[in-house]
Amino acid sequence: MANLVRAVALAAAALLAAGAATGCDSGSTGGGDKPARQGTPHDDREGSDGSDGSEGGKGGETHAGKLPALPSALTGQRLDWKRCAAPRKADGSAARAPGGDWQCATLTAPLDYREPAGETIGIALIRSRATDADRRIGSLLFNFGGPGGSGVAAMPGHAPGFTTLHTRYDLVSFDPRGVAESSAVVCQDDRQAEASFRLDFTPDTAAEEKAYLDDAAAFGAGCAKRSGKVLPYVATSSAARDMDLIRQVLGDKKLNYFGFSYGTELGGTYAHLFPGHVGRMALDAVVDPTADFVHHSRNQALGFQRALDNYFESTGTTAEAGTKRVVRLLGRLDKKQLPTTAGRPLTQSLAVTGIMSQLYSEDSRPTLTKALREAENGDGTTLLRLADGYNGRDARGRYSTAHHAQRAISCADAEGRVSGEEVRRTHLADFRKVSPAFGPYLAWDLAGWCASWPVDGERETPEVGAKGAPPVLVIGGTGDSATPYEGSLRMVEELGEGVGVQITYEGEGHGAYLTGNGCLARAVDPYFLNGRVPANDTTCS
Repeated sequence: MANLVRAVALAAAALLAAGAATGCDSGSTGGGDKPARQGTPHDDREGSDGSDGSEGGKGGETHAGKLPALPSALTGQRLDWKRCAAPRKADGSAARAPGGDWQCATLTAPLDYREPAGETIGIALIRSRATDADRRIGSLLFNFGGPGGSGVAAMPGHAPGFTTLHTRYDLVSFDPRGVAESSAVVCQDDRQAEASFRLDFTPDTAAEEKAYLDDAAAFGAGCAKRSGKVLPYVATSSAARDMDLIRQVLGDKKLNYFGFSYGTELGGTYAHLFPGHVGRMALDAVVDPTADFVHHSRNQALGFQRALDNYFESTGTTAEAGTKRVVRLLGRLDKKQLPTTAGRPLTQSLAVTGIMSQLYSEDSRPTLTKALREAENGDGTTLLRLADGYNGRDARGRYSTAHHAQRAISCADAEGRVSGEEVRRTHLADFRKVSPAFGPYLAWDLAGWCASWPVDGERETPEVGAKGAPPVLVIGGTGDSATPYEGSLRMVEELGEGVGVQITYEGEGHGAYLTGNGCLARAVDPYFLNGRVPANDTTCS
């Protein structure tokens, strides 16, 4: 099963990229061996001179010291850039070509950075060269979210939002290890996915709870069987090291980077590991780096409830009355599913998915209004369609594997493992108080996500302290549903004094820069183009 709020099968405006792939050859590592329960290297910070600058981490972790140097065969490799083939959908069918002058290549990286001369993994890349070649600054690397989102598939669609930056930067993105063309993690087939998504994600009986947790265990076992070779090596720290290898191979002295949503965690991790290699970096829709596995989901319960409250208030309904309306609908669905024109019934869990999928952007409000009205009148068609889109299901019943990668990366990262008993005794009432509509779903998601995962998580919370790094822009939206505004404040604090520069967007939606807000463009664009750092606590509305 997939964690809804970490899902990536969203429209481009939501900033979490759909898990399509392109025609680039990735050099997959293969799979099939069940991995040992192990994590990837945790810290090993490097200064600008390559010296070991490691510090004690949160929770008293110790670090193994500097990792071995990468061989010149990797750092000096020449990429074979070719015009991108037409992207493939998750089902393998053809999709539209990226358009423009997009080029694709495959970077060779170590599978395990502790053994850099050992087995390798292919990292799929895409780029479009700077439009003003005479004034080119270098490369600007992007991650649009997830974890599990394909940057190769997403970059061409997002590129029009970066037209100004494109004049002086090559726009570059990549599929992080375990995603799409970079040895995608695969855990179950379409038939199994269909059965998983139809389970009750808020079990009320012992039988429902057993079915839910058994399915979670089966998902993890399927990942180990199908993708066991890569599974221990997909953590965010390894993806950050891939980014530094990308920087070197592209010929950039510093990494210029723009990260959205999960991409902010990836960017913060990079800044922690390589503070001396940070160039110009912006983090938008910020994941709270101080939140552990439980509090991350609790933060999202808070954010989605706020978005629901704002939605109802915009329609002239009080937040309290609107929430009661949604809770009442979900309660009805828990007892009796609704028919749809698709011939598949709308369950309570799919309804939650459909509703939450429309809380990422103000533009989705009319669709949500229509879907709720239909469901209250006995027709679940629109909510089912929205849930299918969010879950990556096409009209033929084929599912994207993006949520497989997001779960693999999340569980490789986070130490948190929560049992069903812990959910019932400790978290359920608290989450329900935070969000009567979504709290129960997100509380149970704690047990369904990583409890039976075959690879240990490497840390409690992400390390993002970046002492010695240059200023990093941190953009937080006050109405962000998936990454509440408070996360940006904590990212600024964790990056360290003189590093994080707070920019507040007083608006709705998940992510701010791509809304086209002129104030944000005036703060962000000169920073990337001319190195002009905006004033701390800049506010845009």
